[in-house]
Amino acid sequence: MSAARPLTTLRNVAVIAALPLLLASCGYGSDAKTDEKKVAAEGKKLSADTVRVGYFPNLTHATALVGDQEGILQKELGGTQLKVSTFNAGPSEIEALNADSIDIGFIGPSPSINGYTKSKGKNLRIIAGSASGGVKLVVNPAKIKTLDDIKGKRIATPQLGNTQDVAFLNWISEKGWKVDAQSGKGDVSVLRTDNKVTPDAYKSGSIDGAWVPEPTASKLVSEGAKVLLDESTLWPDKKFVITNIIVSQKFLTEHPDVVEAVLRGSTKTNEWINANPDKAKASANTKLKELSGKPLGAEVIDAAWPSIQFTDDPLAATLQAQADHAVKAGLLKQPDLNGIYDLRTLNKILKDAGKPEISDAGLGAK
Repeated sequence: MSAARPLTTLRNVAVIAALPLLLASCGYGSDAKTDEKKVAAEGKKLSADTVRVGYFPNLTHATALVGDQEGILQKELGGTQLKVSTFNAGPSEIEALNADSIDIGFIGPSPSINGYTKSKGKNLRIIAGSASGGVKLVVNPAKIKTLDDIKGKRIATPQLGNTQDVAFLNWISEKGWKVDAQSGKGDVSVLRTDNKVTPDAYKSGSIDGAWVPEPTASKLVSEGAKVLLDESTLWPDKKFVITNIIVSQKFLTEHPDVVEAVLRGSTKTNEWINANPDKAKASANTKLKELSGKPLGAEVIDAAWPSIQFTDDPLAATLQAQADHAVKAGLLKQPDLNGIYDLRTLNKILKDAGKPEISDAGLGAK
């Protein structure tokens, strides 16, 4: 079994007709919501009055959740106002970036790759990492007891071509089994199912398991499912990118001081999360309650949290591997990712803090 692993978020099968040849998604749902709450911005204003940041109300975006909730991002911005929009799907966030509705986004690898390649490298840069891991294969223990038992079963992934879908298709291929990537039919039935409805599909018996991100995996476990495989075990050092930070190239050029402030905030947030995991978990859940009206239950968040690693490193080599697996599955044309990263500001911040610089795996802006 290879050590590398698959690509992030694309569109639910229900929306597949709207997708071009390739993956376009990051996928947990649909429309954006903007937080109109006014936070009193104090201190010196930077070169922009406002910075518009997008993220998902999801545990793998906890850097944004906690940085927003604890005011860490706003503190670094001083008199520049932080305006937050939340999204439930990668394509929506990329569309917002392209439409100049947001400036910076927390987002998965697949939409980052799609947004970059479809614009021929002109609309975005990945400027930092945010999170690794947090993806599991969970199954009905009455029907599936070993990995070999997956053959012939019905397994859900979030969307055709999303990170988990490609990861599962690649894993199936490595087992020597055959599945048609588009239809999901073959030795395993791959059922593309929105994460919001996957727990109900499991309870109804219409799926036998799922290869999904957190907190969906732990929600299924709370319904009696069992974790059969943690995807991190398939990667070198058990790390693979699940969330990046991207920026509009226009905004990066015009407001580098604001981008630097947001990155200082994200690095300080990750440092605080890793030093205070229990407080950080509670903070993320408080923000989730504010955004969705309902916090995660303790049995879900306590099980999900330890599988996610919060890191400034975008794990560039794993982005390339995820793209390669999507190409292998026939879901993506070979992309040219040269220039997708610009880690210069991040590495300046890390150097100033006495920390080692981070590699862009040869895919950096020249």
